[in-house]
Amino acid sequence: MLNMENFLTYTPVQWTIVINVLTLGYAAMAAGLVYFWLTREQAAPRYRLSSALSAVVMASAVLELFRLAQNWANSFQLTAGVVEAGDAVFANGFRYMNWSIDVPVLLTQILVVLGFQGKRFKGPWVKFTVAGLLMIWTGYIGQFYESAGAAYENVSLAPYWIWGAISTVFFIYIIYLVWKEISRGLQVLPDNGARGMMKAVRWLLIISWCGYVVAYLMPVISFTAWGVVARQVIYTAADIVSKVIYGVMLGRVATLRSQAEGYTFDVVEEASLGRVVPGRR
Repeated sequence: MLNMENFLTYTPVQWTIVINVLTLGYAAMAAGLVYFWLTREQAAPRYRLSSALSAVVMASAVLELFRLAQNWANSFQLTAGVVEAGDAVFANGFRYMNWSIDVPVLLTQILVVLGFQGKRFKGPWVKFTVAGLLMIWTGYIGQFYESAGAAYENVSLAPYWIWGAISTVFFIYIIYLVWKEISRGLQVLPDNGARGMMKAVRWLLIISWCGYVVAYLMPVISFTAWGVVARQVIYTAADIVSKVIYGVMLGRVATLRSQAEGYTFDVVEEASLGRVVPGRR
């Protein structure tokens, strides 16, 4: 079955808002990729993996969101002042494939910044990865049934709710794990701003991930063109917050922790070469 986007017609304004928001999404990820690459050495070596993982998330999201924007552009055509479905099919499945890569990586970053190693790292990492993938894949199955009832006759909406509920169970479990692991990790973070920033990261992740739940429910909240616009805006905003801003904040935690442990990263001028190079001590 098709996503709800394929059953509706749009005004040029509605169609343009969606394509612009999707473009903003992959542009923000591209900017994030450059940022994380340029700031990777501001943290001590043991914490730099967080920036590297943020770069992985950015690269994955750029490709997927760019492909999604292309899909939106190719799936509709303007006819008599109305944008309606064309020959191609629009699919939100691109987002789920992207999340299959990004969610385990984003959760791994928490463990890296908190400095967990050995069994202390492996245990939560396995739980994060398995629960994250199951949350995404069960939600992916459910979204195939989001148009049941509204667009298909004699087709039950029950699978949509069942798979969505299963996905929500894993979502709640992940939130529990995030809260528990960060609470434990706060005890070893220095009180130079790193601890407060990590608390903010915890809330940012929880709140932004709730946005995905709202977007998932949009077919039953508002099976309309404006409902589609709202869904794409929410999905993209949640992506930017939970990936770019989240990564920047974790990088700041890593930098503050590194400074407390004696690592500094300065920019010094090498006069003989007439250029600026990183200096460490």
